[in-house]
Amino acid sequence: PADINPNNFPAKLWRLVNSPRVQSICWDARGEGLIIDQQLFEREVLGTGPGGDGASGAAGLFKTKSFASLTRQFNLYGFRKLGETSSAAGGGSDGGGGCPGPLHRFYSPHFLRDHPDLLVRVKRLTKANKAKLAAGLEVKSRPPTASQR
Repeated sequence: PADINPNNFPAKLWRLVNSPRVQSICWDARGEGLIIDQQLFEREVLGTGPGGDGASGAAGLFKTKSFASLTRQFNLYGFRKLGETSSAAGGGSDGGGGCPGPLHRFYSPHFLRDHPDLLVRVKRLTKANKAKLAAGLEVKSRPPTASQR
């Protein structure tokens, strides 16, 4: 959506999961959650680990090279970690898996495959934002600048 700042975490995450060039993150089979292959993500997106060349064009998208910091961002934006499994247990949008690393599953009720309109509801959960949400008030996002549109 036009009113989403393309530089905020949810917008970057949306671009990644919907990019055909990025193989380390995908929607679950129902499009209600994300599956991330940690080892592949570290190489492909964070540019770390063996062969971490960022060939997907996504390297440097986040200001961190640490998967733990990325997990913290998920938590700050209200995502829940649904678990961690090995790829042998399945994964990927086709359920096939095939990656050696641990698979992390994340969920947010406002981050769904066929509903980009819900992205405006994914908010950073600061102390002030939590208080506003608890009071039933709207939490506004910083609008994109002219150069970001």
